[in-house]
Amino acid sequence: MKYRVLNKNRDFVRIYARGKSYVHPHLVLYVARNRLGRPRVGLTATKKVGGAVQRNRARRVMRAALAQNLSPNCGGYDIILVARARTPGLKSTQLAGTLARLMKKAGLPVRTPAEPAPPAGAGKP
Repeated sequence: MKYRVLNKNRDFVRIYARGKSYVHPHLVLYVARNRLGRPRVGLTATKKVGGAVQRNRARRVMRAALAQNLSPNCGGYDIILVARARTPGLKSTQLAGTLARLMKKAGLPVRTPAEPAPPAGAGKP
């Protein structure tokens, strides 16, 4: 599923303020509606997660879990994934299960196993 990348601070601030959050020990999910008809995604890993290597791994694992779960008909949402301290130690399949539960809780459509997975690098704009 193609998505746009959130990289402006004002977008993050708006989603943190107006969006709804869903918390799990592995991950925090923030969701807010947008008027673009296309999903936008932001990934965040703070210094509490660890050093640069751990933060990059956390973002890489979150990106892989998102690619497994983001449904093609998930347009119109801004999504922020925030890594927790446990995130770098997880496999992407473990985090994918957690993300699927959080997305269902948030009312977002989740990719079913019958839907084909995107080719490698499809999530990048």
